[in-house]
Amino acid sequence: MIERQIYPIVLYGFMGVAVITFIALFFITAPYGRHAKKGWGFLVPNKAAWVIMEAPASLLFLLYFLISDKNITATLIALQIIWQIHYFHRSFIFPFMLRSDEKVAVSIIIFGMIFNSINTYIQGRWVYAFSPDSAYQAAWLTDPRFIAGVLIFAAGFIINKHSDAITRRLWDPDNPGYKIPYGGMFRFVSSPNYLGEIITWIGWALMTWSLAGLFFVVWTAANLVPRARANHQWYLEKFPDYPKDRKVIIPGVY
Repeated sequence: MIERQIYPIVLYGFMGVAVITFIALFFITAPYGRHAKKGWGFLVPNKAAWVIMEAPASLLFLLYFLISDKNITATLIALQIIWQIHYFHRSFIFPFMLRSDEKVAVSIIIFGMIFNSINTYIQGRWVYAFSPDSAYQAAWLTDPRFIAGVLIFAAGFIINKHSDAITRRLWDPDNPGYKIPYGGMFRFVSSPNYLGEIITWIGWALMTWSLAGLFFVVWTAANLVPRARANHQWYLEKFPDYPKDRKVIIPGVY
């Protein structure tokens, strides 16, 4: 019972933190990738950094499934699989596909671990502990909200991974450094990988039809929209021939 009382405090409290973070990130750009700078702690190779940051999301969500006292339904299994499609890949496959040898400051790794742990707690405990017993029964798999959510999740996942593949192919160890990406959704925006990420979690929010899912969308946008703006400005400053018709993150809008 105590945890049931604490859970909404965590959810709403960190929803408020997301708003503050959104504003702050327009003034302070997180120092990793092209925006890396000294002074944020010792540096860790990027492959190890990604595993350390992202693994809590995969492992904790599995843990919450395993310790659940709910009757396990096909929907609860499906949500676990869908989550792991993203986070198992992000934790244990994507890092080893990286071609660059960049390093990540330990402070960024710690922030990433904290967010992933809190967010996975909010998502996992809602789905496998605090959601009503009538929710996520097998019939939910045929609900239009679940079906629409899965389709949107898939679209975002494809956009994200295709965009990552485009930038990965640009990396040349004999000529390291950033280059202008072309093709795919890069025709329209500077950060289609971020757009794909936001779309992915809009899909999750729909298929779970929950405040927990909305929390994830709010946090994802709060983190990635300001960074997409910083990336866009960086491209414009570094490359005089950068396509001027590209938007920041929303095609034709922003």
